[in-house]
Amino acid sequence: MAGIARLKGTMFLTIIITLIIFVIFIGAVTLLFSASTDLNLSPYSTLFGAFVLALFFMLIQYAISPYIVSASMRLKYVDPGTFPWLENTVRELAAKSGVPMPRLAIVPNQTPNAFVFGNSTSRMTLAVHEGLLRQLNQDEVKGVIGHELGHIKHKDSIVMTFLSAIPLIAYIVSRAAFGFGYVGRRGERRDSASYLILAGVIALVVYFVAQLLVLRLSRLREHFSDAYSAYLTSSPRSLESALTKIAYGLSLRPEETPGTRALFISDPALARQEVGSIMDKREEYDLDKDGVLDQRELELAMEKEAKSTWASVNAAFSTHPPTYKRILLLHQIEEEMRTGNYTSTDIYKHV
Repeated sequence: MAGIARLKGTMFLTIIITLIIFVIFIGAVTLLFSASTDLNLSPYSTLFGAFVLALFFMLIQYAISPYIVSASMRLKYVDPGTFPWLENTVRELAAKSGVPMPRLAIVPNQTPNAFVFGNSTSRMTLAVHEGLLRQLNQDEVKGVIGHELGHIKHKDSIVMTFLSAIPLIAYIVSRAAFGFGYVGRRGERRDSASYLILAGVIALVVYFVAQLLVLRLSRLREHFSDAYSAYLTSSPRSLESALTKIAYGLSLRPEETPGTRALFISDPALARQEVGSIMDKREEYDLDKDGVLDQRELELAMEKEAKSTWASVNAAFSTHPPTYKRILLLHQIEEEMRTGNYTSTDIYKHV
């Protein structure tokens, strides 16, 4: 399928750049930690040990992350026959997509959202919030399912699980280095403490840079999955409508944003910001002056808000692209579908 090579290339490039930064970081921090101690350890053996520990940490995160997500979200796995329409729709789209049928689960949460997770394409779980099934119509839910199957098709969950471990390791190292350095400053080993503090500063910088790279890839994978949903369902408008309803629905329930928000089809924190800024200017965006922002008015408002400088800066620190940019991409695909020229070779050309 043409275009998937671009996604793989972007993922590969991001991973390589992040790993290069990580290797340099491990090397520099290892030397500084060695210099801060009286132990006569070989720099090579110390460096090798650091890499082994980092790899072990990554493998542990890869192995246990599905269980953490399942427990934290209080999933209720669906028994066969419980949700026939949902089961049949997922099975139909999964077969068309060429991916194994994921295990279905319901999240007892009234916000409209959905996500997939797992550490193997053959063992993925598609979780749907109760609020999504209540607030969206069947075509819109189908668009969301297509998006989530796109993540499975692109192996996003597996890649992001490994990649997100790098900034986490850097953050843990920075906290440890600053902690030991502070203790050393108060004692008699002030020279050694300086090395530790410098190691902490390097780790903090690496955490910041690596996190920006991971976030950029996270936003890009959302665009690719949106485009894949449009192709899979042949209905970009369904996902456009779903994204607008999801953003608005999430803004109405100011719940604490979970640490798994990068998994969701829409980030609750970003949705609250987007819709909150629009509601502050409700009179400006209420074009028919009926006191209510309908779906089209909300989409136009998102378009205008997304052009602000603050929105552009804030987007760099977000797990998801602005909702309007996602809707704009789907608009472009919809226009091309109307011409009859849209084929499987054009799925990702607007991303």
